[in-house]
Amino acid sequence: MLLVNCLQRIRKYLAQLGRIFELYNSRNTKKRFMHFNLNDDDELSIKKFEKMLKTNQVGFFDSDEFEEIIDHYLEVGKMNLARKAIKLGMSQHPTATGIQLLYAEILVFDDLFIEANTILDGLYERDPTNAEIYIQKANIFSKQDNHNTAIELLKMALSYTDDKGDVHNLLGMEFLFTEDYSNAKVNFLECIKLDDTDYSSLYNAIYCFDFLKEHEDAIIFLNAFLDKNPYSEVAWHQVGKQYYELRMYEKALASYEFAIISDEFFIGAYLEKGKVLEKLNRIPEAIENYVITLELDDPTSFALLRLGKCHLKLGNNEKALKYFKKTIKEDPLLEKGWIAITDYYSKKGDYRKALKLITEATEIDADNAFFWVRYAQLNMRFNLVEDAEYGYRKAIELGNFELETWINRSDMLLRLGELDALVTNLEQGLALYPEHVELEFRLAGAFYSTGEHAKGRFYLENALKTDAEFKIIVQELYPQLLENTEVIALLN
Repeated sequence: MLLVNCLQRIRKYLAQLGRIFELYNSRNTKKRFMHFNLNDDDELSIKKFEKMLKTNQVGFFDSDEFEEIIDHYLEVGKMNLARKAIKLGMSQHPTATGIQLLYAEILVFDDLFIEANTILDGLYERDPTNAEIYIQKANIFSKQDNHNTAIELLKMALSYTDDKGDVHNLLGMEFLFTEDYSNAKVNFLECIKLDDTDYSSLYNAIYCFDFLKEHEDAIIFLNAFLDKNPYSEVAWHQVGKQYYELRMYEKALASYEFAIISDEFFIGAYLEKGKVLEKLNRIPEAIENYVITLELDDPTSFALLRLGKCHLKLGNNEKALKYFKKTIKEDPLLEKGWIAITDYYSKKGDYRKALKLITEATEIDADNAFFWVRYAQLNMRFNLVEDAEYGYRKAIELGNFELETWINRSDMLLRLGELDALVTNLEQGLALYPEHVELEFRLAGAFYSTGEHAKGRFYLENALKTDAEFKIIVQELYPQLLENTEVIALLN
């Protein structure tokens, strides 16, 4: 009933819909809003200041104007101009608290913490109830990775500030740094209570819900939010993602549809709706939604990849291949795109084309372990043992520690006759998979092959105790050992 009622409210308020993403890219720190004063000649303070710099003339500004000028340059990242404004401002207004606070902020930006603290301590002596002093000190401790002290200072700032939302936002970020997601969530939720258009805090709060796996609680919060903001496409989108995580696909689908009703140009909602439709096996409808995203904006590699996967499910192989090719062209670093097109050719039996593509992928991203695993597997098909071993070795070096990778590399090393490397590889594999019988039988055979019979006997006996059925590994991989009387006796 909630969704039905909200749909009615959405339609009622649809005429009021406006752009609500204005804060998406806003700073997650202190928010400043510029209100420029006009001079006598109707020029803005900024223009007057810049004109003064160009003409090398010194003009007078009141302290509020200087704060506006400095603040503006900090916002737009023109640090040199901000420093010039501070230097002149402090010369004209040496006791102005606001200018000194901005000076301290720049010193912190430059990692000049001692100098910044000196200024802040002086300001504290004059005005111990100034929240900005605590905020700047917290920033110093945060940059020094002393987040607990930063949190305590920000809590003190809450006692003195009127901009509680900004401080709660900073607190939330500090708690994220300490991986205290529960307290981070509490502070981001406070931000939303104070300003329900603060979508940056909304996303951060949902991130905390997700990390804590509190999907049901997230849904309760979002539904309450939607009661007050029934036309919020962002909230509908987020509640849909929570239902998706809980595999409640029909409710997720309805949520994404409401998000689209709220904003028919909301690309993210179409993408998520497509994912849900795939889960519901409504593939043609999923394709329709992915295609809409291509019409609304530049194509995303995600949409192109999903279109390829959908057409593959429908047996539209040529269309699937077209989209896979577009995927890797759109985003050459997208792992799933290369894997998809490589697997496409592999399933078609065109292993040569698949190997060519995965080789190209490794040249583009040599640090991708999954590429090297595919590279090794395809080289194995062509009996290119050295290349296959190299692929598995690279995968392990890059962090692919799957059991199959260790085993396959071992078999390649054995075929290459590199027994010392074989022993090392198997010992490393056993360190990750202790007493794994397939590795132990292989290591037993390796030690016997290198003449270390005592070690070979130890691993062979241990493996036989674990699962004697796998003794076929020794018989197939080390047939020469079947002439060794000790090995024969143990195996029988």
